Amino acid sequence: MPSTQAAPARQQLSRRAAVLLAAGHDAASHDVLTQPLGDSTVVQRALETLTQVVDRDRTVVVVAQGDTRVRELLGPDLTYVEQTGAEGTGPAALAARGALPGDADVVLVAYGDTPLLRSESLLGLLTRHALKDADLTFLTAVLAEPRPAYDRVVRSDGRVTAIVSAGSEPAAGETEDGHEINVGAYVAAPAFLFEVLDELVAAGADRLTDLAHRTIADGRRVETYQIYDTDEVHGINSPAELQDAADILLKRLFMPKKNTDTTIHFGTGGWRAVIGEGYTLANVRRLSQAIANETTRQGLESRGVVVGGDRRFLSEESKIAAAEVFAGNNIPVTLLPDDVPTPLVTFAAPYLGAAYGIIVTSSHNPPEWNGIKVFRADGSLPLDDETDRYQDEANAMSVDDVITLDLDLARAAGVVVDRTLTDPYIDAIEKIVDVEAVRGTDLQVVVDPMYGTSQLTLGTILGDMRVRAEFIHAQHNPLFGGIAPAPDLQRLSALIEMIRSGGGRYALGMATDGDSDRIGIVDETGEYITTNDLLLLLYWYLHEVRGEKGGVVRNLATTHLLDRLAAHFGEESREVKVGFKHVTAGMEEIGAVLGGESSGGLTIRGWILGKDGIFACALVVEMLARTGKRISELREMVYAITGRLYTLEAGVPSTPEMRVAVPRRLEAEPLTHVGPYPVVSVSHLDGTKILLENDNWALLRFSGTEPVLRMFVEADSPEKAEELLEWLKGFVTAGV
Repeated sequence: MPSTQAAPARQQLSRRAAVLLAAGHDAASHDVLTQPLGDSTVVQRALETLTQVVDRDRTVVVVAQGDTRVRELLGPDLTYVEQTGAEGTGPAALAARGALPGDADVVLVAYGDTPLLRSESLLGLLTRHALKDADLTFLTAVLAEPRPAYDRVVRSDGRVTAIVSAGSEPAAGETEDGHEINVGAYVAAPAFLFEVLDELVAAGADRLTDLAHRTIADGRRVETYQIYDTDEVHGINSPAELQDAADILLKRLFMPKKNTDTTIHFGTGGWRAVIGEGYTLANVRRLSQAIANETTRQGLESRGVVVGGDRRFLSEESKIAAAEVFAGNNIPVTLLPDDVPTPLVTFAAPYLGAAYGIIVTSSHNPPEWNGIKVFRADGSLPLDDETDRYQDEANAMSVDDVITLDLDLARAAGVVVDRTLTDPYIDAIEKIVDVEAVRGTDLQVVVDPMYGTSQLTLGTILGDMRVRAEFIHAQHNPLFGGIAPAPDLQRLSALIEMIRSGGGRYALGMATDGDSDRIGIVDETGEYITTNDLLLLLYWYLHEVRGEKGGVVRNLATTHLLDRLAAHFGEESREVKVGFKHVTAGMEEIGAVLGGESSGGLTIRGWILGKDGIFACALVVEMLARTGKRISELREMVYAITGRLYTLEAGVPSTPEMRVAVPRRLEAEPLTHVGPYPVVSVSHLDGTKILLENDNWALLRFSGTEPVLRMFVEADSPEKAEELLEWLKGFVTAGV
């Protein structure tokens, strides 16, 4: 039997109505309503917020007599009334009386020149009015300093006892403890609202605030809803206020949204979100449906998809949810059992001839995150225009738009087939990496999978090489030991200590991140080797020892020593944006032998079109075996060719204020020097990269996968690198 408890709430929602006051009290204030703000206008944004809590067809817009511009902006489907005769917000609201729906039991009155109110605030206002059974409820805010344009609220024992006009002397009982103001949005029953307004307007009162005065004086129940984000308290009456509003809107674009934003957003490495907020099984299904729709539109259903997952919380359930959606859309699924590395799925798509490869992972993000990476038929990451299509279509879906088929039925029908692809993946690596060259070298290594997915595949390859490998942190732990599984210096202390205390028996320490597409290296002395140096060594090795001629591709946050080495070889080097899809695209364009990024990802020509930490580890072992040298020896040999540059990087939380202020300051203050060092040029390929003399540079870039502002520098000396990084930090924080 269906429940009836929710029916009154739904009925109450349907009986809301709204009035948007968009006439303006004079020509100047009317003009403000139509000014651009972000990608729309002031009045359009006010209406957009309002219609998130009240249906558009139950909203009345009050416009100036003879107005056409506001009507053009808001569209012909709304109900409009003209304010004639007396000016003021009271007569304006009263003008809407006859146009409101007859069944309305509550009316929300809002202003067209306050576009920064949030829908959550209006919803809070409506909800509080209903729960308190109030006669009148209005929005308030407490400010650190008074604002002359806003009336003040006076309370006694928590109840509103007066509203004092802006600029008036303090009222009885008013204190200096805080500055609570009337923001200017009201909720009341229509009969009460218009009855009182009728009397007030007839008596010559012209403001909605007079409605509040009368309600308080009559001893009626007056309630308030307080907003805490004072950015919402922002009426627009001047160009300066309009610019401030534009800054606030821009800041909001980057504001982490907790309980209301459950939309899917792709970054440079797929979709990632916090579990229980953006990352939900419902979103997994919606995104899978969008990709299934694209597969069907392209006529690729018969090629099927391959679906896998890593060791994170909800990965197993998520890959099953995805498989059920593809099966429900008549798209065959190869479902990879257990947990698998991301590069295995990258390999599996072209190996199986699948339309797409899907893996549930959020790579090196902290344990509370999960996500999905999507690979095209050739194993490459889709470009931005493709991922935009996936996310936009998914976000536009409701749960009812998703088609699923129960996994047991799908397996019974053969539309979902469980298949292990570990052996083909390992075999493919061993066709490229010289396994025989390593055998007999008696290498001993330590491997830290960081509780991730590389133990089986990398362990098998090292075993086939007859390398004695000791694994640490190999057990299944979805909390990753309480840290983000990123193979960087700060998180590899156990690996470093094991090498240093090993008495010289270990030739190498290797680490892979949570989904095994990134690599970290520690040399025989226990020194952490940056990926910048590792890329340099591997490029030299591939070109000079393996004889694989060709250029190199790096992202813009990766060492320029690669360019120097390429120039020494007479080969081309290419700089691309952050995101491995740009690296592989650049490799194809110039026929590069190696592509990589300083964050730990690399691949070589002839291997998959994606990062592969497992393959990289095997290649490093081969390099040691074939050269007969340790990492420290190889570094010194290559430095003799390229010289030295020193890199540093740092990250700070990218506050919304920073997202606005930093680009604006870079535009307003063209850089001529970084400290005492002259600027050669500035690149805006991806973020802002400041190029100095002698391949020195500094980079500011907001991450596409995390709420972080990243800073990178490369300089002639460690001291200069530190100096450049400190300058960047000072620039970022100045004025924010």
